[in-house]
Amino acid sequence: MTLETLHRPGVKLDEMLAAKDNRAARQTDWLLHYGQPVVSLTLVTPGEVKDSIRYRNSMGVAIQACDQLLWQHHWQVLDRQVLWLPTGPEALWCVAHSAAEIKAHATTLEQSHPLGRLWDIDVICPQSGPVGRTSLGRTQRRCLLCDEPAHACSRSRRHEQALVVASVEKLIDDWFARD
Repeated sequence: MTLETLHRPGVKLDEMLAAKDNRAARQTDWLLHYGQPVVSLTLVTPGEVKDSIRYRNSMGVAIQACDQLLWQHHWQVLDRQVLWLPTGPEALWCVAHSAAEIKAHATTLEQSHPLGRLWDIDVICPQSGPVGRTSLGRTQRRCLLCDEPAHACSRSRRHEQALVVASVEKLIDDWFARD
């Protein structure tokens, strides 16, 4: 592993948009191929750097937690893919189970795990599309720095990016420094 793979330079907006489009295409392919819900995991990584040892380690914890969740419930995993990309790590699972129930448990995982606030676990139903938190009676994600909805702070750029990045890095560092 070279130093470049340990901490990649920042990615540009067009690279992030292309990565999002590619992820959506993979999700659609799986939905059509399997006809079952798709679970998509990415990290909340504010700033230009999307791939670092810190983020890769966090994604490893997230993947393990999601694998464990699916295994504990005895839900059949039809396919699984993990990608380590310059635009950030991504994981997909295709699961033969109710999308709403998967999303409910995924949301609980995001809310209960110390690193869960940094995980974006989307569940897409082949019939009705993405299953949102609010459709399950859950609250929207909150900002890392204040109690406002995260999407509102993100869109308005309410907080300095350096403060948000520092908050994310502190969450990660605190997790790996425990014990």
